Amino acid sequence: MEPFPSDQIQLPRNMIENSMFEEEPDVVDLAKEPCLHPLEPDEVEYEPRSSRLLVRGLGEHEMDDDEEDYESSAKLLGMSFMNRSSGLRNNMSIYRQNPNGSCSVPSTRTMVVCTVVLVIAVSLIMVIYLLPKCTFTKEGCHKKNHTMELIYPLATNGKIFPWAKIRLPPDVVPLHYDLVLQPNLTTLKFAGSVKIVVNIIQVTWKIILHSSGLNITKATITSAGGHQAKPVEFLEYPLHDQIAVMAPEALLVGQNYTVNIEYSSNLSDTYYGFYKISYKDENSKQRWFAATQFEPLAARSAFPCFDEPAFKATFLIKIKRDEKLSTLSNMPKKATTPVTNGIVQDEFFVSLKMSTYLVAFVVADLKNISKETNGSLVSVYAIPQHLNQVGYALNTAVKLLEFYEKYFLINYPLEKLDLVAIPDFQSGAMENWGLITFRETTLLFDSNTSSARDKKLITAVIAHELAHQWFGNLVTMEWWNDLWLNEGFATFMEYFAMEEIFPELHSDEDFLNLIFKAMMKDSLNSSRPVSSAVQSSEQIEEMFDALSYIKGASLLLMLKHYLTKDVFQAGIEVYLHNHNYGSAQSDDLWDSMNEITNGTLDVKKLMKTWILHKGFPLVTVVRKGKIISVQQEKFLYRAEPENWTTDESYLWHIPLTYITSSCNFTHCTNAYLLDQKSAVIELPEEVEWVKFNVDMNGYYIVHYAEDWKTLIHLLKKNHTALSPKDRANLINNIFNLASLGKESLEKAFELIDYLNKESSTAPLTQALFQLSLIYSLLEKKGEQQLAARVMHRIEHLLGDKIDQQHWTDDGTLSERELRSTLLAFACTHDMRNCRRTATEMFEKWMNSNGTMSLPSDVMKAIFTAGAKSSDGWEFLLKMYSSSVSEAEKSKMIEALASTEDVRKLIWLMQNSLEGEVIRAQELSHIIATVSQSLPGYLLAWDFVKENWEKLTRKFHLGSYTIQNIISSSTSQFATKTHLLEVKSFFESKSEESSQLRCVKEAIDTIQLNIQWMEKNLAKLQELL
Repeated sequence: MEPFPSDQIQLPRNMIENSMFEEEPDVVDLAKEPCLHPLEPDEVEYEPRSSRLLVRGLGEHEMDDDEEDYESSAKLLGMSFMNRSSGLRNNMSIYRQNPNGSCSVPSTRTMVVCTVVLVIAVSLIMVIYLLPKCTFTKEGCHKKNHTMELIYPLATNGKIFPWAKIRLPPDVVPLHYDLVLQPNLTTLKFAGSVKIVVNIIQVTWKIILHSSGLNITKATITSAGGHQAKPVEFLEYPLHDQIAVMAPEALLVGQNYTVNIEYSSNLSDTYYGFYKISYKDENSKQRWFAATQFEPLAARSAFPCFDEPAFKATFLIKIKRDEKLSTLSNMPKKATTPVTNGIVQDEFFVSLKMSTYLVAFVVADLKNISKETNGSLVSVYAIPQHLNQVGYALNTAVKLLEFYEKYFLINYPLEKLDLVAIPDFQSGAMENWGLITFRETTLLFDSNTSSARDKKLITAVIAHELAHQWFGNLVTMEWWNDLWLNEGFATFMEYFAMEEIFPELHSDEDFLNLIFKAMMKDSLNSSRPVSSAVQSSEQIEEMFDALSYIKGASLLLMLKHYLTKDVFQAGIEVYLHNHNYGSAQSDDLWDSMNEITNGTLDVKKLMKTWILHKGFPLVTVVRKGKIISVQQEKFLYRAEPENWTTDESYLWHIPLTYITSSCNFTHCTNAYLLDQKSAVIELPEEVEWVKFNVDMNGYYIVHYAEDWKTLIHLLKKNHTALSPKDRANLINNIFNLASLGKESLEKAFELIDYLNKESSTAPLTQALFQLSLIYSLLEKKGEQQLAARVMHRIEHLLGDKIDQQHWTDDGTLSERELRSTLLAFACTHDMRNCRRTATEMFEKWMNSNGTMSLPSDVMKAIFTAGAKSSDGWEFLLKMYSSSVSEAEKSKMIEALASTEDVRKLIWLMQNSLEGEVIRAQELSHIIATVSQSLPGYLLAWDFVKENWEKLTRKFHLGSYTIQNIISSSTSQFATKTHLLEVKSFFESKSEESSQLRCVKEAIDTIQLNIQWMEKNLAKLQELL
């Protein structure tokens, strides 16, 4: 899945636990409840968030990882009974005092009670004395057949649900699904039935699978040899989206059974599962469209299934539909047969073995164009009025498919590949096998309104999703902890393929900027390792972040350069061949690479230091004559103990690369593996300068100590001695080191003084990014005069470059993209004559009633200037509603969100959330744009607070969209008041909200902003 580029309730747990003490739990003895289904050992765990039934029983149960859950349950039970006992004690006093102060003699009854209590107490003491010591240790006594208080959750009907873990049991595996669906685009509901052939791995009485929000009306089971379907009881446990099919007899090892379930549901009004979309056709008539988005956990809301990536199976899909509509699914259509008046059924060929999250279907009125390549028919589909915008995507997809087949030495295994533009889609795209779904802006290219940047975005997203047909679909990560195997690989291949096939797009520069942003996230305390343990739905959703995608991809880039491209490619081929149609873990990839390195390098040992540790290293370089000393430490913002170096877990194996003044071409790159805390490199001769991390191909930051002066001098004298990526790398590193306190801000400003001679996009973009961060913090802190001086410095460096830009679409793609960046920036900040020129062009366009053609590369700058006036804003909104170009509408939205009119900003955010005039898919981008402006940044945060429940219902807690909304609406804060407000807000929400990693990142970022201002405000006043 490609998250859309960001540029572009349960009770709190403590409340639930406290509620246990308000009412005694039911206690059921299994031995006295013959009606209950037999419970199998080792299938319960403490579930603190649900209603629960306490079950006391004996069973053979070895202590395992869930022991702490049981222990905490026992404590809860103990506390509950203690509360009851203490109540009795408070009401009992066997000696009563007379009014005169003497004690009366206790009654006979009282004496008997006391004697009994004393006997019980003595007995308990003796039992405790005689029990083995291990009884009172945390580990307990490891004996078979020992007694354990087991805790099972309750199903919706009040019966015991026989499974308490979030993960499904391994005793039953699916082999094949027969799925029949009938969506109704009038009632917006759907009916379905599914037959699942399962194989039994361990004897069991139950089949646990996933179901979410489905109204199940019937369930039966049939044995392999049997012809009669037997009705079965089914239990539902919505907290884990699970159902249990209770078999009438034991299910035997090695046997196949067929589970048949009939159900119905509503088409979803979120972006998950089988969901509905409304759009207007060519005649402005409202039409409906049904599509799917199952990754990561939503297949279960369209049909009952084993909804975990490792449970791969084949699928036969049949869809009943209105004969005026069309359907698409993963496989080619096999047959269409009439059902009743106006309703037909499409049957698709049986799929390859795949995970549930890759199943897909679309029901809509669509048109397409197609092209065949190497036995596969590639088609691009869109709603009829957009058919003239799909040509670029088709040609691009065919080129990329052919490239991947050659590179992987494995042909695309399906007979067809469909790419479908969906009118309302949360992420950028989704890699469903054979049926890739896209947001319209990431697939449709309009030659009149799509810019150079739009073309690059479309190419990148198609390249990403096609790479997934191998990485993710053919070989799938076993569990979501290794999501990077899917997303990191697809991101790496996306940029690699673009460099190979479309070098004129200079996509490597975009990747560089993404790596810089990923490192910002990875330098926080709240970061995580690339491969991280996850269980809950929120944790799984949060894995779709810059670390899985960008850090994962950059680690593969670093490995490719270290192993050499041929060895790396051979390792990939081994990995895909060894695990095709199966699942894999990170170690499987390293083992495949080791098959090729054949003992010359332990890739697993090297890469585990990167995959299993959060953060990245800071390498300090000190040069004396021919001797270079290198030392690594962890690059980390905020406090951590100074003596962290004693912790070997923070020792990376770093493939260092460097070039020197004696030979600075790419073929002269030197390599050195730093696998110790420090090392010494001896050069063959003395050199004028040395530059480490060539082209930023390594995931680390370099501090040059005294050599910064040398590099600053080199940039002023002869900046082209270093590549554009190396220059961008130096700018990024020195500003990060200044933020860390390792270098002075003065030196960082000195380094970028050469920029008036710079003409490459990468270093200019990086410098603008760093200076804009400083400007935004100062502006939002109320330091307007100082912020203006930062802008004056930018104008001094880049003013001539801005003046040289033409308001046309001429030049190379790289030149055109730089023009877009510089003019949009200049118009936003009213620099040079930019806003005046843009406003004049906007007024001409408005006077032509939008019929005049505008240069696509500068369209955003023109719209942004036009939206500053009330009339211009209203006209732009009118044109947005009638435009058929998604590329044009995207630029209009950004311009509308750039106004300084507070009422218009509030209306825009509210309207996007409602999804009527402006689609909800745009909301994240609107909030991010609103947050950038001085009047907007507080409004955006207020909007998020006031609409939190609606936002998390629409976009799901932890999703990429929610991550972006939280980040963009809080990242400008730099005061302790705002820090407290953000903390308090999320603490007042559910535990799931407050524990989100993106919330912790937001808090870390605000604290860093505060620190940065405290350290640098006075320095900036001197510098500027």
